[in-house]
Amino acid sequence: LSGVPREHRAFQYLLAHAVPGDPRHILSTFDRWSCRHEHLSCVGPVKGRIVERLLAERAPRRVLELGTHLGYGAVLLAAGLPPGARLYTVAVEPRHGAVAEKVIRLAGFDERTVSTGAGGTPGGTRYGGAEQYLAQVELIVGPTDAVIPRLRQHHGLAQADFVFMDHRKRWYLRDLRLLETHRLLAPGATVLADNVLFPGAPHFLQYAKTCGRYRCRLHRASLEY
Repeated sequence: LSGVPREHRAFQYLLAHAVPGDPRHILSTFDRWSCRHEHLSCVGPVKGRIVERLLAERAPRRVLELGTHLGYGAVLLAAGLPPGARLYTVAVEPRHGAVAEKVIRLAGFDERTVSTGAGGTPGGTRYGGAEQYLAQVELIVGPTDAVIPRLRQHHGLAQADFVFMDHRKRWYLRDLRLLETHRLLAPGATVLADNVLFPGAPHFLQYAKTCGRYRCRLHRASLEY
């Protein structure tokens, strides 16, 4: 009713209540907003613990997130990475990417460049980073099927050893195949995909189970909030 888009209302709440430079507090503030005010399509605390556990087990150096949305997942991932690691996060919608950029900056992660994806003009935004979190985050705005083929040449991602998919479920299989085609998955890479049962990504699941390239494991969890 205020005329302010939901994503901007959420960010205004973060500015008012979150501790700058504290990724954990920013995530919990996101959670409070979603529980008490308006639902956001974020990973949430329950699934977030699964992500954190997998990051701790695998200690990846190059992480790719498909589906930045408002930056919740990017902050969660970056906070769980070892020093010197790098996160590439792809925001499909420019309006979401604009908010996510502010959220990532608010969390205190250092950034060298913010790109606008395929065909876009690279930005020059530089963040100041919180010293205790030494992962770098690169935000790329653009359609995933246009960004993925450019990741190596334009963004310096030779191969990812951890991929987190949390965008449109009907794109999961297409984008996995693109990652394979462009040889962007490191040997032994982990591909973590959210909500494959509900709303569901049946073609992605079927391919992952039957193509012979992957060992599949389902992590049961409740919906975000």
